Amino acid sequence: MTGTKRTHADSMRWLAEGTTIFFDALATISDQRLDGPSALDGWSGRHLLAHMAANADALLNLAYWARTGEERPMYASREQRDTDIEAGAKLPAAELRAWAVRASGALAARLDELDEQQWSREVRTSRGQAIPASEVPWMRAREFMVHAVDLDAGVTFDDLPAGFLAALVDDISASRSGAGGPTLTLTATDHDGTWTIGGSDAPTVAGSGALVEVTGTLAGLAAYLSGRRAPGVTGPDGGPAPQLPGWL
Repeated sequence: MTGTKRTHADSMRWLAEGTTIFFDALATISDQRLDGPSALDGWSGRHLLAHMAANADALLNLAYWARTGEERPMYASREQRDTDIEAGAKLPAAELRAWAVRASGALAARLDELDEQQWSREVRTSRGQAIPASEVPWMRAREFMVHAVDLDAGVTFDDLPAGFLAALVDDISASRSGAGGPTLTLTATDHDGTWTIGGSDAPTVAGSGALVEVTGTLAGLAAYLSGRRAPGVTGPDGGPAPQLPGWL
């Protein structure tokens, strides 16, 4: 993996930028379009917006945990998370939009209140991973940026900040390494970055033990790794890149 280490200041900046990108894109979508499918398979625009609102509420729990030291998990359970999204998707459009704005604003306000000691307090993600609270802004920035593309309102990965895209490729590459799937080397054609996913024990496409080379723009690689449409990303000899397991 290559790239400059992501800082807390980076995450806070991208959180602010992602908030603007997402809500500006949402403002262009009519209530009727929210009823239709988003660019994320299986979810309507309503489901996507309900997820963003519920995610903000869940991360508020981590902000509370960081501030007080009192454990407060993101979700009661995975099933409860899914139930909340389904229920939210059935709200009147105006209420759903208002929930997303209100929850996002509340989270931003609580994060702004944390001090250095609270940022360093350990909390846990919905998957049980222990992280410092300083990772919460990155988690939310990632949601805003990627789901702004999923809204299918004209935002693409090419529209996202290059520094964010490099950090996203770093992040997903690390999370995919050792998780099964093909062993890959990824090279960005427009960025000084090369990443390796997997290891000597991971399977390869051909089963030969050789790394599979995947090439594309930085935006294309971010889209590919996150399981989105990634035109221009190619595998060996210009053929299709290997399919990857789901992400998040």
